[in-house]
Amino acid sequence: MTLLYGIKNCDTMKKARAYLEQQNQPYQFWDYRVDGLTAELLASFCQQLGWQALLNTRGTTYRALSDADKADMTEQKARQLMLAQPALIKRPVLVHQQRYLVGFSTSAYQEFFAATPTA
Repeated sequence: MTLLYGIKNCDTMKKARAYLEQQNQPYQFWDYRVDGLTAELLASFCQQLGWQALLNTRGTTYRALSDADKADMTEQKARQLMLAQPALIKRPVLVHQQRYLVGFSTSAYQEFFAATPTA
């Protein structure tokens, strides 16, 4: 089963969901705000993708953080911030056959699914 993690009303999420639906790729959507985000789930994302790739430093939620929160960022600090404010996680996070991808572009999704072994 393909899992898609993010926030429902995010424009990038809408594009990713539309792509999956157009490709007839079944998926389960996990909304951080509705379904929650656990430390264990975030840890698995960090292990597979790296915390730097997950931390969305371009979004309004990050820009609204205090300078103290942004200073001297470490993995532990980033995880705490992302758990407290899931909008800090770059979206979407796609998980398919134990492979992970963060962000969305049509070409990245095409390559990701083309490289996924069938079985």
